[in-house]
This record gives sequence, structure tokens and C-alpha cells, in this order.
Amino acid sequence: MNQSNRVLSLMIAAALTVAAPAAVLAQAAPAAAPSTAAAADSPSALVLSNSTRILATLESRRAEFSQNRAALRQFIASEFDNIFDRDYSARLVLGVHGRGASDADVKVFADALADSLMQRYGSSLLDLNTKLKVRVKSETPIRGGAIVKVSSEYLRQGNEAVPVDYLMRKVGTQWKVFDVMVEGVSFVQTFRNQFDAPLKQKSIPQVAADIKAGRLQAQAASN
Repeated sequence: MNQSNRVLSLMIAAALTVAAPAAVLAQAAPAAAPSTAAAADSPSALVLSNSTRILATLESRRAEFSQNRAALRQFIASEFDNIFDRDYSARLVLGVHGRGASDADVKVFADALADSLMQRYGSSLLDLNTKLKVRVKSETPIRGGAIVKVSSEYLRQGNEAVPVDYLMRKVGTQWKVFDVMVEGVSFVQTFRNQFDAPLKQKSIPQVAADIKAGRLQAQAASN
């Protein structure tokens, strides 16, 4: 897998790993226990416990997903929707172009971007080395605790650790991810830069339609 695809695959995997439902992961290996310093429902505990389970699920269902790509897409989409605050993330991607935009327009853009990413990079998750270990390094409150940054590492045997940071906010009673940074590459910033020029020329729904039709494609960024 080349560097660009690997970063995007890790971004998608990282977004999935935070709060995958236990029912979906029934065949997965037991999760690592959160540290005593972290509450069971804290952002860092969610990252630590569920990242281990989702990686194990990708490994245990690798043969199934290789044969049934529809099942893989369904799995990815359901987990991505469960944890990733994609409408809020989409507003951040839109940046100045999203100021004053309706919720409906933002949702259309968010759906088009997410669908494009899943179609183009979802299958590359099968190339991901799921025999990784995850270590949470720190949990840092931002803006008075309204946002939390969870810094972690993906540990690969015989290789350097891959830094993965999550920015999370509480939506109702659940912590949700709105940005993932892998090796310093931000999900939000990557696509804000990419879609800035098209959004200067067209409306949000028009750009979303171009993404959906494949005339514009969400691209991974090299680090």
C-alpha cells in the first residue's frame, strides 16, 4: 500500500475504532483494560478499549470481507456513522464556504465525501496490518473540556510507532470524533485544502454532486 493510501486507510480505521458496538464485534478479541486513571466512558478509554476490538474484527472477518465487499462496505459505513460526527466535520472541511450554509447542504456534502472515501479506500482496510497494538498517551481537554484531544500510537512490531490523534466532542451523551490526525496529517485540513478551489467556483450542492458523480474525488494526501 502506498503512503497516501496508508494514511487514508489509517484515518478511516482510526475513525472506526473509537466506539464500535460490542454486538458487531462479538468475535473480536477482548479489549485492553482502560487505565485506572481513565473513566470507563472517557474518550481515552473508548479509544483504548475499542481500537483493539475493531482491529481484531477486521482480522477475524478478513476472509469474509475479501469475498463479500458489500459486507465490508456495510460494516465500515455503520461504524463510521456510529462514531464520526461527519456533519460537524464537514462544516470544518467547508471552512469559510460553510458559513451560513444550511444543515441540508452540509449533510449533502458530508454524505458525498464519506461515500467517496468509503468507495475508494474502504477495501484498502483489508491491506492494513491489524496485528497492531494501541497505546493511549494522553487525554487533553480543550476549550474548557468541550473538546478533548486523545493522543495515541499504533505500535507495529519491528517498525516505528504511528502517531494517531483524535479530536472529539460530546454529542448528547456520546463522545464523537470530528477530526483524526495520522502522522500529523489531519482529515479535516486535507479535505479543506482539496475542496477550497472547487467551492470558490460552485455551490456546496454542486460540489457535492460532482463528488457523488466521480467528477471530483476525495484524494489521500502524502505525508
